[in-house]
Amino acid sequence: MISDPFFYFCAIPAVLLFGMAKGGLGGGLAVLSVPILSLVVSPLQGAAIMLPILMVMDAVAVWSFRRDWSRANIRATLPGAVAGIAVGALTFPYLSEDAVKVLVGLLSVVFSIDYWLRKPPTVAAGVSHVKGNFWGMVSGFSSFGIHAGGTPISVYLLPQRMDKQQLMGTFAVFFAVVNVVKLIPYTLLGQFSTENLLTSLVLMPVAPLGVLFGYRVLSRISTTLVYQLSYGFLVVVGAKLLWEGVAGLL
Repeated sequence: MISDPFFYFCAIPAVLLFGMAKGGLGGGLAVLSVPILSLVVSPLQGAAIMLPILMVMDAVAVWSFRRDWSRANIRATLPGAVAGIAVGALTFPYLSEDAVKVLVGLLSVVFSIDYWLRKPPTVAAGVSHVKGNFWGMVSGFSSFGIHAGGTPISVYLLPQRMDKQQLMGTFAVFFAVVNVVKLIPYTLLGQFSTENLLTSLVLMPVAPLGVLFGYRVLSRISTTLVYQLSYGFLVVVGAKLLWEGVAGLL
């Protein structure tokens, strides 16, 4: 188990932020968690430590939103997500974390700027298996490496302008399945060392607190504000990922 106090000084806020995102405050918050952990451990170790914790968060989030999620969108995105995880696992020895950051960051920034500058469409986007599986695949791939899957799947889900409860419920169910699937390649690739698992266990009690806090805040704010926060976090975190990725590649 990691015993460095500075690690927990960084890890506890990272876990709380991820939980708040899953509870309803937007996927952009979640992307901040692995970079925070990267201050004290390698990104890959940080991702391995976070995965069991995310599964606890998923259980709380799915229970909280159990009546509010889009079955049609789950059917339209999960096959692509599983394919993306498989691609991530197969390319793991050659996976450039910086390249993933550039891809996810660029897509996030372009999509967010388009939202803020363009006049909102009068008709919400509909469910699309083509778009859903494409963005699901990008989400599964980026989620495998740096748990940044919330950003790509937001590109697909946000234009549908669902009710805030249904939007967050769909996120919750999607990532609950994605994270269970990721257990298989993570185990085969030896990511779950005794040190990582014990560290996850120590941090696990913090996980439900963040989810429940995010869920309570969600019930007190408007759907418009939820979308504004989601797009706002998307552009900020996208810019951060893009900057880090380009800097790492140069």
